[in-house]
Amino acid sequence: MAKNVKPTAVVILSDPDLDTEFDDGVDDVETGEDFSSVAEQIELKLDSSVCGERLDKTVSRLVPQYSRSRIQQWIEAGFVTVDGKPAKTKMTVLGDEKIVIQPQAAPDEGAYQPEEMTLDIVYEDDAILVINKPAGMVVHPAAGNWSGTLLNGLLHRWPELAGVPRAGIVHRLDKDTSGLMVVAKTLVAHTELVRQLQARTVKREYYALVWGTPNLSGTVDAAMARHPRDRIKMAVSQSMLAKPAITHFQRVGSGMLEKFAVSLVACQLETGRTHQIRVHMLSLGFPLVGDTLYGKQHLARFFPRQALQARKLGLIHPETEAHIEWEVPLAADFSALLTQAGVAQP
Repeated sequence: MAKNVKPTAVVILSDPDLDTEFDDGVDDVETGEDFSSVAEQIELKLDSSVCGERLDKTVSRLVPQYSRSRIQQWIEAGFVTVDGKPAKTKMTVLGDEKIVIQPQAAPDEGAYQPEEMTLDIVYEDDAILVINKPAGMVVHPAAGNWSGTLLNGLLHRWPELAGVPRAGIVHRLDKDTSGLMVVAKTLVAHTELVRQLQARTVKREYYALVWGTPNLSGTVDAAMARHPRDRIKMAVSQSMLAKPAITHFQRVGSGMLEKFAVSLVACQLETGRTHQIRVHMLSLGFPLVGDTLYGKQHLARFFPRQALQARKLGLIHPETEAHIEWEVPLAADFSALLTQAGVAQP
């Protein structure tokens, strides 16, 4: 759990080239942004010179330190009043009105601030970190998760990562997926890790528990894009916007949850698309246990998250050029689920 938020903001360098692989396991988007007051209220008394103008245009001109879009957000959220009544964005002012504004923090303010938190470090040297991310931790700040992320924790423990794009994060895991991630500590390491991801030479193996009994092995070569009707989801797609996605899998165990067959599957990724394993296994008819976004809603009682863990990671060290691999045990809750299902522990 994150605690003791540091007050010092940190500027993170951006790297547009990273986006070619940075959709790797994007964290689930959640809604609900919180605004908190950050400044004294502003009072304005209008005159006849603004008669006939839209309120948001008038206010943004009179309070230039804030953008018009920010002003519009405050109006919509009820933080602007006109003569004591809630304002409306497109309302027309006549002059002589009294405007009261309660400035609010942007929802992403503090997104890149260091936060103290416990991190499970599997490996560390001067160039890279390998972290065993727990389920429930968001990797990178995004809507609904502006703090308490892995990025915040990295900046607290290694302040120098403020000088590396995205604090050294080169790939992601979904919020409720546990397991191994590599983080670059230097610009040189960052560039090399991104190159390896783009070249598909980073070896990543995940364990997933799925409903049903898939073939002993196989490959899903199916491009993916945003779901055409549900923008939170991804889907196998033939759209021109779809990106290549390839998953190899092997069935390594089987069992039962009550009367329902389940299988433990080892998945190796060639690409790292958002929700790739979850979508590819669903496309075969074998959704992940616990995955309420893509899976069986009526069976959610068996596990509170998707049963998925990044268990193995292998790459070429960006400085020594040696091939290194790491492996972690299954998370305790995942291991308990396998025991419940009668699946032999890997």
